Amino acid sequence: MAIEITGSVSGTADQHTEETLARTFEKAFYVAPWGIYEGPLDEFPKDKIHLSEEPLVLFAHGSSGVGEPVKAFGRWLASLGIGFLCPNSFELPGRITYSSPVAREDYERVHALRSAELLNAAKRLDEVPGFDGRYVVAGTSEGGVAAARFTAPEGHPETARMIFSWSCEDNYHVAAHRTNIPKDLPVLNVMSATDKFFSRANSWLDNDEALGHAGRTLADYEDVEIVLIPGAPHTLFALPQAQSAVGGFLARVLDI
Repeated sequence: MAIEITGSVSGTADQHTEETLARTFEKAFYVAPWGIYEGPLDEFPKDKIHLSEEPLVLFAHGSSGVGEPVKAFGRWLASLGIGFLCPNSFELPGRITYSSPVAREDYERVHALRSAELLNAAKRLDEVPGFDGRYVVAGTSEGGVAAARFTAPEGHPETARMIFSWSCEDNYHVAAHRTNIPKDLPVLNVMSATDKFFSRANSWLDNDEALGHAGRTLADYEDVEIVLIPGAPHTLFALPQAQSAVGGFLARVLDI
């Protein structure tokens, strides 16, 4: 079913240069384990370089960027002894943005950027202070698409995935969901039970069969947890209910 395109696209930049891709990593929002540091990765103080080595969550932010909910989530993870790194997609000048719904090809232009940023960061994780080699790939909404499509660099497999506010289903937001998660990898999918974009509560979802979560896509996976939060907003990863699920999941998969 075709939907009416009533949204708009701003900006024209839909490809990174080597320099802008590097900056998304170097200017990533970083919270060191135990909250020892918070800020841009490339401003980490040299006198704290010998902090203890701990696992890391590599997080792809949503379409609004590195806002306060993302920072609060990073601080909370750091309080558990888990580092947090969120590459900053908006280090690309004139980056394409949108108000939905727009054409699928426009969303895919953004998804290609986000996937490149996540892969680049994964390749450079050894440069992150306090990183012990274990990492969990996560993302929310627009960033959840990149997290679901992620392919780990050779020789650097991730420990688990966490996907927030993205249902891993075909809908208006993608040409095809193209979820790419190894079937033996632990996965946590946290959704609002009535997500305003990716459930059938959205009148222009363009998928009458959608569940609004990843249950169908991940039905034959070995280790999947799906959490639906009734009445939750689209941005939900920092909610207490979401953090309860995340805390238990990470304690199990990271053995912490």
